[in-house]
Amino acid sequence: MKKKIFIGIGIFLVVVLGTLAAIPLFFKDQIKAKIQQTINDNLNAKVSFADANLSLFRSFPDANVSIEKLLVINKAPFEGDTLVAFEELSLDMAITEIFKGNEPMTLESISVKNGLANILFNKDGIGNFDIALKGETPEKPKEESKPFSMNIQNYEVEHFRFKYYDERSKIKMVIDSLNHTGKGNFGTQKLDLDTKSTATISIDMDKMNYMNHVRLSLDAILGIDLEKSKYSFKHNKAKINELPLEFDGFIQLLENGQEYDLSFKTPTSDFKNFLGLIPSAYAGNLSTVKTTGNFSVNGKVKGTLSDTTVPKFNIGLASQNASFQYPELPKSVRNIIIDTKIVNETGIMNDTYVNLDQLSFKIDQDVFNAKANIRNVATNALVNAELKGIINLGNVTKAYPVKLDKPLSGILNADVKTKFDMLSVEKSQYQNIQNSGHVSLTGFNYSGPEMAKPVQIKQAAVTFNTNHIALNKLDLKTGNSDIQLNGTLDNFYGFLFRNQVLKGNFNMNSNQFLVSDFMEPASATAKSTQKETTTSESTSTKTTKKEAVKIPAFLDCSITAKANTVVYDNLTLKAVSGKMIIKDEAVRLENVKTNIFDGQIGFNGVVSTKGNTPKFNMNLNLNKVDIAQSFTQLDMLKAIAPIAGVVAGKLNSDIKLNGNLDAVEMTPILPSLTGDLLGQLLSSTVNPNNSQMLNALGSQIKFIDMKKLNLNDIKAAISFKDGKVVVKPFKIKYQDITAEIGGTHGFDQSMNYNLKFDVPAKYLGTEANKLLAKLTPSEASKIENVPITALMTGNFKNPKVSTDMKQATSNLAMQVAKMQKDKYLNKGTDALSNIITGGKKKTDTTKTTDTKKEEVKNKAGELIEGLFGKKKKQQ
Repeated sequence: MKKKIFIGIGIFLVVVLGTLAAIPLFFKDQIKAKIQQTINDNLNAKVSFADANLSLFRSFPDANVSIEKLLVINKAPFEGDTLVAFEELSLDMAITEIFKGNEPMTLESISVKNGLANILFNKDGIGNFDIALKGETPEKPKEESKPFSMNIQNYEVEHFRFKYYDERSKIKMVIDSLNHTGKGNFGTQKLDLDTKSTATISIDMDKMNYMNHVRLSLDAILGIDLEKSKYSFKHNKAKINELPLEFDGFIQLLENGQEYDLSFKTPTSDFKNFLGLIPSAYAGNLSTVKTTGNFSVNGKVKGTLSDTTVPKFNIGLASQNASFQYPELPKSVRNIIIDTKIVNETGIMNDTYVNLDQLSFKIDQDVFNAKANIRNVATNALVNAELKGIINLGNVTKAYPVKLDKPLSGILNADVKTKFDMLSVEKSQYQNIQNSGHVSLTGFNYSGPEMAKPVQIKQAAVTFNTNHIALNKLDLKTGNSDIQLNGTLDNFYGFLFRNQVLKGNFNMNSNQFLVSDFMEPASATAKSTQKETTTSESTSTKTTKKEAVKIPAFLDCSITAKANTVVYDNLTLKAVSGKMIIKDEAVRLENVKTNIFDGQIGFNGVVSTKGNTPKFNMNLNLNKVDIAQSFTQLDMLKAIAPIAGVVAGKLNSDIKLNGNLDAVEMTPILPSLTGDLLGQLLSSTVNPNNSQMLNALGSQIKFIDMKKLNLNDIKAAISFKDGKVVVKPFKIKYQDITAEIGGTHGFDQSMNYNLKFDVPAKYLGTEANKLLAKLTPSEASKIENVPITALMTGNFKNPKVSTDMKQATSNLAMQVAKMQKDKYLNKGTDALSNIITGGKKKTDTTKTTDTKKEEVKNKAGELIEGLFGKKKKQQ
């Protein structure tokens, strides 16, 4: 009996569970339809979601409705902007709520995962979140229009990102990595909401950054009055990075804004509170730091936040005679005084001002002081600041845990005053900027992972003037390179505060400049030098891809440079001089000259990294450079004229070329090259032993000794495009032989060249000389030069040469035969008969003139056959 009971119970449970599992399948379409209808009835936006599901087990005993990949896209005037996006929106409710038909559902829990909210205000003050449909029909009673009833007991937001931008005020705020939970009974009009929140926040105003990824946390019980939309702080603990704060007061939502009545303060006055403002990655272990003195934050915010007003506020940061020392470091920072106020007394945003009345500290005997005030912050900020002090940089790492491979060294001496307004900065009205003072740095040494070699600054001196900042001297050394620099900066504040370009003019001198001293260090590329011997080693060996080289977009400056020696890769350049103009992510080179390859190269052009592919456009002038060196050490020239590597001598050339550059190495991509070359050879000879092509040609053209070729004053014109080089026909002379050469070759070393020779007959070999021996010197001098053509194909390492030498010899034979034939025709029948009969007279004189002529032709033909060594036909 018991067995039957258990079996019955088991069957019942299976049926119930099966029914519960099947119910979502029956109601899935109904749920999706209801969600879609609710959206269409209420929102003026493009809304989509991947799926909607109902589960009776996920939140048992409640039912769970989840919406996956919900996306809300704005319509005009924010067409295409994302308003809200959720990877998952989950709603919990009693099972009975599902069957209420058109009645509002009562929700008990809401959770959102991996969401985004993007709040925008345009220049007209319109917000992108106002997407509720505005119908002309009379409004229905509120209880009938609600799709859901708020009876929430808890809610959760996981990994949410909130973005806010107001085009009018230029305020941008990003709350990232927001995690928030709340518990409370929203079924009542008044409740206590227990919340926990963590996030990072960044705030910018009109291109100036005020907070950058500052960590926030808040554990608070909020008293909520839903009827009055009022939120009061009760028990709470907040942190900004590691600075603790406590809040008191309330925030109330109004129809046209929010009402604030808040006060906040640090719960303790320990100076560790100040160190807590510093991100933990840079502050070290604060629990072990010894501090004296105090640091406090006190603030009050009271008033209405609306389109025209802000709450009045007074925030103070203060410290008196404080100090701190990390136990593992030998030095302390003492006599710390901080006195800063951020105040608004009127409720008008532009009346906000910041007073840094004093910031000072002392390390050993070095004292540093600063003070500043900023007013008129919302329209045209007015800045007045002073900075004075001496800092031994070597003491910085001895008093504060700065993470460096090697400690800093050097003495920084500053005494600067500045007064300016942001509008003058934006408009480059330097006459309104008042600067005075100086900054100097001596004995500075630094090495870090971002530097290829340690940097040593022997001396740097900067003077602040009214119109500009003058770099009086910079004496720098890194690796084996030295640099001496001076010049002016004309837009330093625009660069510093408004993200404008940094303008300047500089003069640079160097005795030795090695480009490798400034390139990315080898360790940063994580290259492996070990051979991969197994599959597992192959998979585990990783290389870090180098980043593309980019000319900074923020630079707009010119540099007039001179260097005795510049070493780039395997090239050594001497007496380098010229001008570089850096602007719009490009470098323009003007009148650059250098001694190299036993000659001089001058060039003008542009290198640009704007866009995805770097490009260059260059004009080069080569003056008496060594041909073999230049065309073997420069891959670009080697590809254009590979044969030049076997030529000894000098070259004058003008080269115009453009193309793409490798984004990392900044070297030309050969197939992309397009341009022209016009060159003149000076005192040039050929070494055919180094060229398979010349050896192959010499084996077919016996009448030219390649080693004796003189290419002096030869001029050639070359054009190249799409990896193909076209050599326009040019002429060379070898003894009394003239040759014309022209054709094409590819950067892949393939070639197709035509050579046309105008060759005196005496060079055509033994057979040709036998023919010429039958002629008198006078007759031989009348023989025309013989044209010979050679065709070179294949490639430079495996050439194929074909000629028409045999045809040329046959043509010579025909020329000699014709000459002899014409000779004997001109002498007449008697002369020909005397030759044939040996001088005996013929007795038959009755033949006509025509018969005589025919006989002469026949005899001349027999004679021509004899000249070529052929036997006479038997009579």
